[in-house]
Amino acid sequence: MFRRIGVFGGSLAVLVLVAACSPRDVSYRAEVQPILQKYCLDCHVPGGAGFAASGFDMSSHESLMKGGTYGPFVIPGDPFTSTLNMLVEGRADPSIRMPHGRGTLTDREIEILRVWVQEGAKNN
Repeated sequence: MFRRIGVFGGSLAVLVLVAACSPRDVSYRAEVQPILQKYCLDCHVPGGAGFAASGFDMSSHESLMKGGTYGPFVIPGDPFTSTLNMLVEGRADPSIRMPHGRGTLTDREIEILRVWVQEGAKNN
């Protein structure tokens, strides 16, 4: 019986720590925009190869929310179906994982984007 409580207690402690370390109230300007600047803006601006292929301009919150040729890329409140999240998390076809040729985002950066979308993709 004590062993079960120990395993349960340990599991609960891990969940509490993960929840405490997850970002909350993610700021577009302070956290999301620097990630986009680092990985996305070389291609996804007018004149860039990513913009030419998708019509997706990521240079501002307004253009990011507008989407591209294939529709919206960010669905506020829904990181599971937001194209932005699917592409950086690798849930789409591996040939279109973003960013192309620039490595991958860190787990922390992916989590920031996921939480930002979950919280409504605010321009804050």
